[in-house]
Amino acid sequence: MKATLLDGITVLDFTRVLAGPYCTRLLADLGARVIKIERPGEGDEMRRGYLQLQADRDDQATYFVRINAGKEGIAIDLSHPDGRAIAHDLARHADVAIENFLPGVAAKLGIDAPTLRAINPRLVYCSISGFGQNGPLASWPAFAHIINAVSGLMDLERNQEPTPRVSYLQAADVFAATHAFGAILAALIRALKTGQGAYLDVSMLQALVAAEDVTYGALINGGDVMPGPRIGMIVADVAGRHVAMQHVGAPTLWGRLCAVMKRPDIEQDPRFATPVLRRQNWDVLRPILTDWLSTTFASADDALRALNAGRVPAAPVLSPSEVVSHPHMKDRVAFAEVPHPGRGSARVTAAPFHLDGAPITPAGPAPWRIGEHTHAVLTDVLGYTAARIEALRAAGVIALP
Repeated sequence: MKATLLDGITVLDFTRVLAGPYCTRLLADLGARVIKIERPGEGDEMRRGYLQLQADRDDQATYFVRINAGKEGIAIDLSHPDGRAIAHDLARHADVAIENFLPGVAAKLGIDAPTLRAINPRLVYCSISGFGQNGPLASWPAFAHIINAVSGLMDLERNQEPTPRVSYLQAADVFAATHAFGAILAALIRALKTGQGAYLDVSMLQALVAAEDVTYGALINGGDVMPGPRIGMIVADVAGRHVAMQHVGAPTLWGRLCAVMKRPDIEQDPRFATPVLRRQNWDVLRPILTDWLSTTFASADDALRALNAGRVPAAPVLSPSEVVSHPHMKDRVAFAEVPHPGRGSARVTAAPFHLDGAPITPAGPAPWRIGEHTHAVLTDVLGYTAARIEALRAAGVIALP
């Protein structure tokens, strides 16, 4: 379904790569008009990533198309005074502005919160950065890998191995994006009620730290680090297929697992009588559970049927290809289709929530060319004349496809 929850809301999107664009993609999915500002000639660098949707172009990466679906794209040189003037004109008509530059860059470009909120006091302005806008690390360049390292998560995920590993998941970006998404919506409610805008400062580092569920809560209250491997969670090979299972997260799971195992002796073993004791004796308990799972069942499907029937959380370890083809993802419409001028259509990930019982489909395609909607936005939103637009193009201030 086409969501209309944010109909009438205009968002200026000065962001690039992942954290900012994913936030604005969610806003677009809910019906906001998102105007993505790119650099003439270069555009968002993720246009040139993996996988290119057109053999004859290098600016149609699936990364870019997926994260920027449903947005209008305009190209403005913000280093040019006339380019900044266009951004200021747009700010007068906007409800939200988002940037994810290194702290200080937005001010140099004349699109920082004080500047744009002076133009439009009801504007909700959001900055997403690696470390936040203040503090000793604020000026450090940051991507998800860097944040994963400095957050302590890379250390926790080493699972007692000597060398930390590179994480595959760009979690810091998406967590920061979704925190920004929620904060923006809350600030919009206030702005619509009172006319008072807001300035939001979202830190990728703090978003990632917030995603850790045990160690930080303990550390800041005098406890110790709980290193990996995570206690209560195992992965076992069952007849050549890996199965993940856990017995922590709810107080009844341990008893359910022992019932499925038909091992009351383990449930009554004094070494495993409480969650604390099971944690302390995990090195003994873990091989018992792994061996049971690996040797009891003829197939992974048999194991999963037994565990799910006993209401013990378990699932197969799927490959990405298996996820894409899974009937559950099909029923949820998890991979939606959007138009693409160069190939007819392209598939993108859908918003991870349904609205009124129906999946939300993307508002439209991603900007195909850099500056694809420059003329339309400057005409429709700002009322610029054709002569003025042509003069700006000739001066290199804007780009038209």
